[in-house]
Amino acid sequence: MAGALSAAPARPAVRAARERRVEEILEAAREVFCRKGYEGAAVAEIAARLGVVEGTVYKYFDSKRALLLQVLERWYEQMFGDYSQHLAGVRGTRQRLRLLVWHHLRSIRQAPLLCRLMFREVRSEPDYRGSGLHAMNRRHTQLLVDVLREGVAAGEFRADLPLPLLRDMIYGGIEHHAWNFICGRGDLDIDAIADQVVAVVCQGIAARPKAADLEAQARRLAAIADRMERRLTAASGKNA
Repeated sequence: MAGALSAAPARPAVRAARERRVEEILEAAREVFCRKGYEGAAVAEIAARLGVVEGTVYKYFDSKRALLLQVLERWYEQMFGDYSQHLAGVRGTRQRLRLLVWHHLRSIRQAPLLCRLMFREVRSEPDYRGSGLHAMNRRHTQLLVDVLREGVAAGEFRADLPLPLLRDMIYGGIEHHAWNFICGRGDLDIDAIADQVVAVVCQGIAARPKAADLEAQARRLAAIADRMERRLTAASGKNA
């Protein structure tokens, strides 16, 4: 009984040591992947950075691919951990949309090499769908769909457009526009681009007045014109 009690405190220490080792491996892997890309990165080099043998890395990760996915998952957690809280503090559909666009641009500017790994090495591969990283990305992009849906419900945006298509156009357009920067060419003015993207989107999908509203406006304008004409006619009669 005494032996069992004395062994209990060691378990949290073992768990903490394992977590530290995993964190160290992920940091070293991130540096190597960013510098050499996925194909050029070697698990042996990642291990050498930590002063351990290659088998130590495989003790915690089944494969180099699993290690890459975990590196990107950790990056997503860091980027979007408080995303929903930031969004909750912003009022107005246009401003909420701009926040999401701006955050996406900022993530690209802050980590272009990780973005390149994500776009080129991960999303096109069959192991991406159904992965934890895929689930995290869907939660992130769903925030944009929710904001667009709010705009439709408020009568600000057209209701006849498929929201997933709009989501893909917005994020796809941003990533295409930023590709030169991701590849190390040029700069990325995230404030100006966010304003431009939001302006194009909001003007393009703004709700159009209904036919009944247009008819009502036409009647009001006709009534105003009629009153002005009568007043002008009356004034002309007095002057005569």
